[in-house]
Amino acid sequence: MTVRFIVLGCGRIGSMHAAYLHRRVAGAEVVGVFDVVAEAAENVGAELDVPVATDLAAALAIDADAVAICTSTDTHVDVMIAAAEAGRAIFCEKPISLDVAEVDRALAAVEAAGVSLHIGFNRRFDPSHKAVADAVADGAIGDVEVVNITSRDPAPPPIAYIEVSGGIFNDMAIHDFDMARYVTGSEVESVYALGRVRVDPAIGQAGDVDTAVIVLTHENGCLTTIDISRRAVYGYDQRVEAFGSSGMAQSNNHHDTNALVATAGGYRQPPLQNFFLERYTASYLDQWEAFVAAVENGTPTPVSGADGRAPLVIGMAAKRAMDEGRPVLITEII
Repeated sequence: MTVRFIVLGCGRIGSMHAAYLHRRVAGAEVVGVFDVVAEAAENVGAELDVPVATDLAAALAIDADAVAICTSTDTHVDVMIAAAEAGRAIFCEKPISLDVAEVDRALAAVEAAGVSLHIGFNRRFDPSHKAVADAVADGAIGDVEVVNITSRDPAPPPIAYIEVSGGIFNDMAIHDFDMARYVTGSEVESVYALGRVRVDPAIGQAGDVDTAVIVLTHENGCLTTIDISRRAVYGYDQRVEAFGSSGMAQSNNHHDTNALVATAGGYRQPPLQNFFLERYTASYLDQWEAFVAAVENGTPTPVSGADGRAPLVIGMAAKRAMDEGRPVLITEII
């Protein structure tokens, strides 16, 4: 079986997903694309030699099995509901929405339609991060006690993006909240967060912070610490460590190459890979293969709607914790 996809949204992430699906994912092909910016859709359609729809209704009228929702966050819910009502299996980029009630509305429509839904938390599929989660799940490091996550971008995004992003907790850290649940295998009970503006005063003027530390308490007793920054001058810094009663598992940074030069003057390594498109290529491909397999076999998707909802709630709790200077229980949000 070949799973036929319509790609909805042809910006940077949508065009990447379209190319991967059409050229690099076994058992998948793109049969149509759509974007509200016609030129973006036309460029992707021409590159892949697939039809370009003029609107969402026309896109969903294309004979297909699944959609990839890569549109702007504020459109995800309505697009997801339309796709569910059209009977399409759904891949949706994170976050589903910045509003929990809207997330619930979308998930209710998906459940009513009985279609598959996968949320794009690709970092779960990174081979290095997955090895850490596997070491916890199979008991190799004993009972997990502390998880440490470092997530630092090489440079902040434009202020115009910051203003509509939902803030650092629901934009940047949302991946880390998902990683915390994934690695520990346990839901979050409470959240404490501190945030500061250390990189660019304009980020503060936009109502956000650019540097933060978050502590999560999990139901199984594990503690997760997360430190995030919008600027790491040395490259894209992505590390995960799980410490347990019988050992430790660690996922380290990826360099442009694994070469190491040692001289009397010291050691030299190539720089870190500079951003997510390079660092997480393998995770995107593995994620697509897992979703395609789930659609083909009629099995549950690896990252469910509930998995998409939980990090948003954690992010909301983190923002409240920072604003109010106290730990916030998840039950205060949901």
